[in-house]
Amino acid sequence: MIKKFIDKLLGKASGSKNAKISKFGKREDVPVSVHGIDRSLVDQRALDVVHTLKQAGFEAYIVGGAVRDLLLGLRPKDFDVATSATPEQVKSLFRRAFIIGRRFRIVHVVYGRGREHEMIEVSTFRAYLDSADAEQVSGNERTSKGELASMKHAVDASGRVLRDNVWGPIEQDAARRDFSINAMYYDPESQVVVDFHNGIRDAKKLTLRMIGDAATRYREDPVRIIRAVRFAAKLSGLGFKFDAKTLAPLASSHKLLADVPQSRLFDEMLKLLQTGHSLASVEQLRAVGLNTGIYPLLDVVVERADDPFVKLALQDTDRRVGESKPVAPSFLLACVLWADVRKGWSQRLQPRGNQRPPPAFGALQDAVDEVFESRIGDVSGRGKLGADMREIWMMQPRFDKRVGTSPFSLVDQARFRAGFDFLRLRAQVGEIEEELAHWWETFQNASDEIREDMVDAQRKVNQPKGGAGGARRVKRTDADHPASATEPDPRFRAAGVADNDEDGDDDNAPAEAGASADGTTAPAKKRRRRRRKPGGAGGAAGQGGATEGSGD
Repeated sequence: MIKKFIDKLLGKASGSKNAKISKFGKREDVPVSVHGIDRSLVDQRALDVVHTLKQAGFEAYIVGGAVRDLLLGLRPKDFDVATSATPEQVKSLFRRAFIIGRRFRIVHVVYGRGREHEMIEVSTFRAYLDSADAEQVSGNERTSKGELASMKHAVDASGRVLRDNVWGPIEQDAARRDFSINAMYYDPESQVVVDFHNGIRDAKKLTLRMIGDAATRYREDPVRIIRAVRFAAKLSGLGFKFDAKTLAPLASSHKLLADVPQSRLFDEMLKLLQTGHSLASVEQLRAVGLNTGIYPLLDVVVERADDPFVKLALQDTDRRVGESKPVAPSFLLACVLWADVRKGWSQRLQPRGNQRPPPAFGALQDAVDEVFESRIGDVSGRGKLGADMREIWMMQPRFDKRVGTSPFSLVDQARFRAGFDFLRLRAQVGEIEEELAHWWETFQNASDEIREDMVDAQRKVNQPKGGAGGARRVKRTDADHPASATEPDPRFRAAGVADNDEDGDDDNAPAEAGASADGTTAPAKKRRRRRRKPGGAGGAAGQGGATEGSGD
């Protein structure tokens, strides 16, 4: 009581009140005539969510980056909604709604199925709490899971927020947000923008300004360091720049990221590289001094961003995002690490001494395993991501085989398109012949008949061409095949046909052997083969046989 009385006499009470107003900002309801947002740019599903919540008696606004983009005349790709309803109350209002998250409990309201699947993220207004008042745990999310289960507001030893599920009013929710341009609330029904921290002013001045003390905000959630780079990269094309107080502690705070789970850093890295501004993100990381030290795999991306192959992959990713086409992290990471795989593959294919080089596929598999072990780490356990990267790499030598049934089975594989896009980039940088990529591009779009013709033509190209002394394979149907020869059997001879003696006489036969009494030619007699009998009889028999066979 005495302290309050003294503070009141000294005027500290009013000063404390002003500080409280400054912390939570000053609410301004900005009409459409001032902010100029085009309501037609708002997704109908987001309008439905806001309308449903308001009909149930809750406050509800479109919030965050969507409001920023709408204010800049851009069509947002994602819409988030903030409301005074708790997650359980939100879930009860929608047929397909799911509560997710532990650190921040939010609700996903799902529309459509399959490729038409869309989601609106709904969060509850959160109270602004001082980290000094939070419960503290000695470990992190994993080691202190049991303790955190019963806590609503908890921090670790460094001041990083591990739990923040205390609900509060909208002005405290705004104070919790990171940048002023992300702390605006848009009511699409009244078309009023609620602004607490001069977000509209900063948007017009093209300034990225952190709400509150930047160093403290980075310490509360170090991932804000990466988010700051991402926002700067995304908005750099429009001329946005960091506020001096926001930029000053950015690089020096990167050590705080050591306490962030690797899985969360990996997800933030993918957001940097897959939001359509990957090259700009790399430039921002270099500009603010964060080209190393955030995440090992991201360090490799920044290091190799100027490599022609990696640069083409980054450009291709940005292009696909700009065209609203899907992008896969496995493809981009496979491109980034291809230099390591290719080097290891080439080294393994070199013969060692008198040994034969290993099979190409086996050598490639070993090289891939080595890269996963040295570069990717725990990402290798992420199931589909690692499997897709392996499949893209292992598909490359199969593109060299364009005969037989291999092309038909390859083009039917689920990951063929990713493997072909990878091949196409290799051709663009001159790693392989462009003719190979062109052949496969034609093959995958051709009819079955044309595919058969292409494979037949390739088979003929692959056949070795016979030289002047090359042996020709003689078919059985050819005229010069031995089976078609018409030479007479040497065991038989027609009458009157002489042997190959120069005088035409048979030296071994009697002169009268083939002649008749009237001088005409008679058929030659068939000679008998003499048999030898065992013992002495054999000799007599032989001689007798000779006399009998000669005739008179």
